[in-house]
Amino acid sequence: MALALVNGRVLTDAGFRDDIAVLVEGARIAALLAHDDPKLREVERHDLDGLHLLPGFVDAQVNGGGGVLFNNAPTVEAIATIAAAHRRFGTTALLPTLISDDVEVMREAIAAVDAAIAAGVPGVIGIHLEGPYIAPERRGTHDAGKFRVPGADEIALATSLRGGVTLVTLAPERVPADTVRALVAGGAIVAAGHTAATWAQARAGLEAGIRGFTHLYNAMSPLQGREPGAVGAALEDRKAWCGIIVDGAHVHPASLRIALAAKPRGKVFLVTDAMPPVGADHPDYVLYGETITAVDGVVRNAAGALAGSALDMMAAVRNTVRTLDVPLDEAARMAATYPAQFLGLDDRLGRIAPGLRADFALVDDTLSLRGTWIGGAVG
Repeated sequence: MALALVNGRVLTDAGFRDDIAVLVEGARIAALLAHDDPKLREVERHDLDGLHLLPGFVDAQVNGGGGVLFNNAPTVEAIATIAAAHRRFGTTALLPTLISDDVEVMREAIAAVDAAIAAGVPGVIGIHLEGPYIAPERRGTHDAGKFRVPGADEIALATSLRGGVTLVTLAPERVPADTVRALVAGGAIVAAGHTAATWAQARAGLEAGIRGFTHLYNAMSPLQGREPGAVGAALEDRKAWCGIIVDGAHVHPASLRIALAAKPRGKVFLVTDAMPPVGADHPDYVLYGETITAVDGVVRNAAGALAGSALDMMAAVRNTVRTLDVPLDEAARMAATYPAQFLGLDDRLGRIAPGLRADFALVDDTLSLRGTWIGGAVG
């Protein structure tokens, strides 16, 4: 069945257009048509009331939502709850993210994501394994007792997802270059994160196949005059991608503006690093046996370390526009187009263009979400 989305400000590859309609057939975008095209008379029409139609947001780092932490419940049901919670904030594609854990939990999580994709759980596009191959010095709230260097069997496990994307975050100074190459050869996208790497160690990781950096600035060696560290390597490399958390707590706005100025356009994208409070009625959750509470939108453990975020992607876009002075069209690309490119899914997701999946976020002038579509289905 065909559906035409009309009377909206549509974000196309060329910018916002208010003189076109989006023709959806099944799960795909069939065409972008002039608003007076005769074809529009033959299909059902959905009036967008002049609101902004953005590509659905793509989040590469989602630890939890809807009161559920993926580590605590690596099941299809938990994944569905997390995805539904984030859909309420415009995210139409995400990677459930498992932070450092035991091999058996990793196995369960990968199997659950495979099953969720096979079952058609809306919005699930793969898995993010954030650790356990990371550095104790930059562990954040990860349990250092889980850290290890993967052998051949664990490399095979980490790359065993049958459907969707696998993203692995690791510390390049802890993992041999041959292991990075093996992960990439197995189909994984590898990012550096939770790392104490020197600039030279980070560079060696990039040369071995690391594609980007997980939550730039956070849990990584800083840029200094005589030792550029992981941050310096991330900002210097023209090809490397950088995820950023724009919540006002993880990174100072000036540092984020520096990253946007240093990197080529399109190489910085938004992530939430979201925890269970997103889309939940209560601010508490349990991580590694410790009860953690979001206070004023900031999530910290008892030691005071940031423990993920209570950020949703609609808020991240809003903050990017209002705090970083980024225009809405570019902020939307940072939430949709660029993460899809980083994940190698830009032929399917992240833009409003013919042939791509019909994933949309409908946003009003206050930058509040008014509706979503995933694969042409409104929700």
